[in-house]
Amino acid sequence: MTLLDSDVWSKRLFGDGWKDATGEQPVVEPATGDRLGTVGLATVEEVGRAAARAAEAQRAWAVTSPQERAAVLRRAGELFTEHAAEIEDWLVREAGSVRAKAGFEVGLARGECFECAALPTCPQGEVLTSEEPRWSFARRRPAGVVSVIAPFNFPLILGLRSVAPALALGNAVLLKPDPRTAVSGGVVIARVFEEAGLPPGVLHLLPGDGSVGEAVVEAPEVRVVSFTGSTPVGRAIGERAGRLLKRAHLELGGNNALVVLPGADVGKAASAGAFGSYLHQGQICMTTGRHIVHESLLEEYTAALAAKARALPVGDPAREDVALGPIIDRRQLERVHRIVTESVAAGATLAAGGEIVGAGYRATVLTGLTTDMPAWREEIFGPVAPVIGFSSPEEAARIVNDCEYGLSVGILGDVGTAMRLADRIDSGKVHINEQTVSDEPNAPFGGVKASGTGSRFGGAAANVEAFTETQWLTVRPDIAEYPF
Repeated sequence: MTLLDSDVWSKRLFGDGWKDATGEQPVVEPATGDRLGTVGLATVEEVGRAAARAAEAQRAWAVTSPQERAAVLRRAGELFTEHAAEIEDWLVREAGSVRAKAGFEVGLARGECFECAALPTCPQGEVLTSEEPRWSFARRRPAGVVSVIAPFNFPLILGLRSVAPALALGNAVLLKPDPRTAVSGGVVIARVFEEAGLPPGVLHLLPGDGSVGEAVVEAPEVRVVSFTGSTPVGRAIGERAGRLLKRAHLELGGNNALVVLPGADVGKAASAGAFGSYLHQGQICMTTGRHIVHESLLEEYTAALAAKARALPVGDPAREDVALGPIIDRRQLERVHRIVTESVAAGATLAAGGEIVGAGYRATVLTGLTTDMPAWREEIFGPVAPVIGFSSPEEAARIVNDCEYGLSVGILGDVGTAMRLADRIDSGKVHINEQTVSDEPNAPFGGVKASGTGSRFGGAAANVEAFTETQWLTVRPDIAEYPF
């Protein structure tokens, strides 16, 4: 039996093993519209039952020895290695990933599990000084039940990067993947941890609509909500969690800038810019959405980037050797095209692309923009590279910061100038002589402003902060004397 044999998961939910779901939804290949299978959909009532069971199972999981929890995480990493080709196939067909992106995502998932295998045995608190004759400690304890809500674009890693550390630190998890990628973003994770030996009831797979999303936030057993997705939805989840006095870790949208400094190698800069804007059809929160180029290089850079764009084939990544696959669905495809056409109508110039090709969109370059045009102001989530010029570092910093988002910035060129510019930029991540798309399991990941609530993903410090609670503990050799 393969890891993802549909006889195991079709029309079912995962928690205490696989059980028939109340609802169901077809799994659709965005490139062709073909049906790949059928996933189970949860109801609000099923979320309630799952949350109660998760709270029960979490108590036993939290007292499991650190080595036992670490062993489950290590085995999960090994399973991602053993079944990499099968998982990559699902990412290609269900999420529209090109093969290289799918391989990169599975590699990140493997690394995430191995990195998180060290969490159960990492330091879990501090020894404090005290004015009293006692020992005083601040210790970290599992939060309890964690809800993870993940998007469609990098469905595996953007769910797993919360699921794995939450489990490693002794929590139970309710996982709600995007229904459009419920296999690669949900079934894969459930099957990996099932085969890795995770006890029943600790992880629950709950695909569903917005009502299910609300339910996994509102369930009284849930203490922490980890959400990756759009800023409007993130705001709503943050407001709901705040009212319920729950912690919400929000990794939201981005309109990320790539700054090309005077004297930069234009060929290398255009290659970096193309990768940043066109990887996974631009459907990445870190995608390079704004190219800010020194006026001395503007014309040359734009021509080089347009040449790169025109050379990138668009098609079905499961059947063709292409650089760009399909946009996730027709609604998003039409939104991308609308933003491009509205910007052109407002005076922008189309240097390359601007066309729908089947279920995909050609790599696009826009020039002659003003900063109030839709292609500059909005997060497009498509393969579109708007380019604008600047004359001084001060102007570049102003243009970068004149944006509601603050997730990732790349700066290409002289390192000294880049360092000084980086100090003036409001962003969760800055990459000098790299483009904006980058991720590693041990690196903090998060944004500022409308991009979210900061770095709550990646690395031991962020994970321990995100998925545990701090408890003050004191110990005396004898019962203290009191004046009452």
